Amino acid sequence: MLFGNKILDYKDELLADLNTLLSIESVASEKPEECSKALDFILQRAKDFGLIGEKITEQSAHIQLGNNGKLCGVLSHLDVVPQGNGWTYPAFALTEDNGRFYGRGIADDKGAALVNLYCLRALKDAGIEGANTIRAIYGTSEEVGMDDMDGYFEKMPLPDYAFTPDSDYGICFAEKGILQLEVSTILNNATLLTQFHSGNAINAVPDLAYAILDSSSYDEQTLMRLADASEGNFEFKYSIDGLVIISRGKAAHACEPHKGSNAAAALVDVISNAYESREIGSICSFIDYAINNETNGRSLGLKMSDSVSGNLTVNLSSVDIDDEQTAKARFDIRYPVTVKGESVLSQFKRVAHNSDLKVNVIHHEPPLYVEKDSKLIKALSEAYESVTGEKAVLYSTGGGTYARKLQGKGVAFGPNFKNDDIRMHNSNESVDVNNYFTHAQICLEAMYRLYTDNSL
Repeated sequence: MLFGNKILDYKDELLADLNTLLSIESVASEKPEECSKALDFILQRAKDFGLIGEKITEQSAHIQLGNNGKLCGVLSHLDVVPQGNGWTYPAFALTEDNGRFYGRGIADDKGAALVNLYCLRALKDAGIEGANTIRAIYGTSEEVGMDDMDGYFEKMPLPDYAFTPDSDYGICFAEKGILQLEVSTILNNATLLTQFHSGNAINAVPDLAYAILDSSSYDEQTLMRLADASEGNFEFKYSIDGLVIISRGKAAHACEPHKGSNAAAALVDVISNAYESREIGSICSFIDYAINNETNGRSLGLKMSDSVSGNLTVNLSSVDIDDEQTAKARFDIRYPVTVKGESVLSQFKRVAHNSDLKVNVIHHEPPLYVEKDSKLIKALSEAYESVTGEKAVLYSTGGGTYARKLQGKGVAFGPNFKNDDIRMHNSNESVDVNNYFTHAQICLEAMYRLYTDNSL
């Protein structure tokens, strides 16, 4: 019998705790106090289970089992992206319906974070003697830059071997570089566009955008014809401030922008076809000629790929223009592992400067690459195969996980299966119930093997 199967003994308790954890609205960009609450909940449950937990910084903590051999880590995050629009189910609760679990964070990453804790509990309850030390490491600002892990590893040593269940199965051995940028002007220099707002999270495709234009009824008819000819979903109405255009799209993770429908980009496309550059301003004009509805960076001169990690992607994450205040837009670029981030930034700046826009680097994470024949990948592959009966596929991603904080000593491994439409960073985020518990078994098996393997 596989040790990983023992996690199923805790199924009812795990789901009760999962409901509590999902109910905590731990959106780091909006409610840092709720992030602290989530961290405290995990530490309290660890104490209840007789495990040793420690808060390392205000944004991080770990729970440890054993004190021998190599240090093995399992990293997960307790913060989530904002709720967003279009939910059918309560966003901050656990709902089971038609064989699926719903709730913000169930797939990214609270569902896996809680499994990590219960895996430690299962190892302790079984009285397993470890050849190594294992830590479940928790952070609360992964979605907004991973400063939590920077702070954690300033005080704690890097694990010798680690994985983060914050991606897909099989094993992610390479992660693209992440370059998040903001372009801005000191003032809104548009003559007709008075407001434009879209996007809450820089690592998500915006599903809603609206603009206000000081325009005539003739303009409205032109805009409506352009909207009808486009692939977007638009609504027009008048307010005291002018003509309001609402654009609706589909959210997605910024690492896979082609899976969404960018409401902001669609709205810029419509208004830029109806007005001249001076009427819509520098920000929208830049988006029109340098981004438009593209996600491959072609018009920016950034279309590129490599054989390890695939294509560069560009996501228009947000636009904020408000009367005469500063006008700005944010972008999330994922670039191939063999490319230098400095060259991507230099090219982006070159194009933005043509529109007299200031470019500010919000966040930059270099790429991650781990050798395919490493001891870590071998151990995780064996755990995956022992539970599923299938070989673990090695793959690369445009997503960013805590693995890139591990200096080549860690990879992303699970918790989600590629055939499962989890709707990450979208409304109705969910996982298949059977897949969730299959992951739990794989995770426990992997942690058991790392904890007990004296050959590491």
